[in-house]
Amino acid sequence: MAKDILSQSEIDSLISALTSGSLGEEARTEGDEKELRVYDFRRPSKFSKEQLRTLQIIHENFARILSNFLTAYLRVPVQIQVVSVSQVTYEEFIFSLTVPTLVSVFSMSPEMGSAMLETNPQFVFPMIDLIFGGTGEAPEHIRELTEIEISVMKQLDNRILENLRYVWEDLVTLQPKIESMETNPQFNQMIASTETVILITFSTKVKDNEGLMNLCIPYITLENVIPSLTSQYWFTQVAQTATPEDSKNMENLLGKAEVQLRASLGRTNVTLDDFLQFQEGDIIQLPKKEGEDIEIYVGEQQIFKGQPGAFEQNLAVIITGWYEEQGDEQKNA
Repeated sequence: MAKDILSQSEIDSLISALTSGSLGEEARTEGDEKELRVYDFRRPSKFSKEQLRTLQIIHENFARILSNFLTAYLRVPVQIQVVSVSQVTYEEFIFSLTVPTLVSVFSMSPEMGSAMLETNPQFVFPMIDLIFGGTGEAPEHIRELTEIEISVMKQLDNRILENLRYVWEDLVTLQPKIESMETNPQFNQMIASTETVILITFSTKVKDNEGLMNLCIPYITLENVIPSLTSQYWFTQVAQTATPEDSKNMENLLGKAEVQLRASLGRTNVTLDDFLQFQEGDIIQLPKKEGEDIEIYVGEQQIFKGQPGAFEQNLAVIITGWYEEQGDEQKNA
């Protein structure tokens, strides 16, 4: 305890330093050397850089899957890419949108809460034109969507959200359901204007029409899953070994897939002159010998060997064994 008590001479020196101002300069010098960090209390930072990076990884996967889905659905090239992932206030997001635009408020799941999907006219109108049989051109002048067009977009947005459910399933089970759709975002007060939201912005290209799509998820919606938004947790979940139940489910799903099965009786080469003179009843000699196995293909890959025959008055083939590439000299030739 004795060493914590100042002596009279130390007290006098301290009073002298305070009176002269030298102690204040020393304190300021030490304070200036410390690294200061600006913090805006009106825009609190609620997501770490790692959490933002994890959200970017998730939605880059979403953009890739959605591009493939829309390309197949609309039968035209569709490109979607993540432009940015940031945290802003809800007010900043709303006032950054053009009017008119299409905003869909949807429930992510009963436990999580609501989020918003915004698709601007340069993305919406070409898709509507394609769905109605057009060439996918955007109108020269942007106009309000009709009730029929909004109804069509509601069905398409449901398909888009289904792809969102798929990319989130390793972290949380989503049950997206559209609650409302508006063309003026300022009429929609989903949460308080000062609330922090995650804003994922996508660039879109439908044929030659470039546009934007925004996904706005409030902090309060993600609050319960924020601890899972780390790269370590994300990659651990993705890399998990499939359980026997998962393997069985996958086997059942694959078992319902249809594949093409075909049998090849043989191949031969003919000249073009002979081909042009073929008539009904002509005989084409094949290199296969009587009793020799024929080739059986699954898709484009030879899998089995077999013998031709008949079953209940139908042509048939019986599988006699697996195809072995190294032992089949005729196949290799």
